[in-house]
Amino acid sequence: MIKDKDMKILIVVNDAPYGTEKAYNAFRMAMALQKNHEDVKVNIFLLADSVFCALPNQKIPKGYYNLESMIKSILNKGGEIKLCGGCSQARAIDEMKLIDGVQLSNMNEFARWTYEADKILNF
Repeated sequence: MIKDKDMKILIVVNDAPYGTEKAYNAFRMAMALQKNHEDVKVNIFLLADSVFCALPNQKIPKGYYNLESMIKSILNKGGEIKLCGGCSQARAIDEMKLIDGVQLSNMNEFARWTYEADKILNF
């Protein structure tokens, strides 16, 4: 449960889940923050091609990391992960099943998270 004194960190991801390591590094950072700082509340907002990170049961290319397991770990430790509804609709995934706990959202909520954040990291 988030307390008033907790630091709120917003991590914004813009890149596809595989092909670069930006999404991977964003989720690694979130996990490190959660592991090392109990007073941190981590929110992650997925934009552009990063919305594909939220799809379950992906066949992971050989030599790549499993983002789904990383996402589940972040969610299990109280993090929130939401994806842009407009970006999802543009990529025809807005009605697809998402990893349990990940939520479809909108720019108004992204704006609120941005306003409330103590720190913002962009990947």
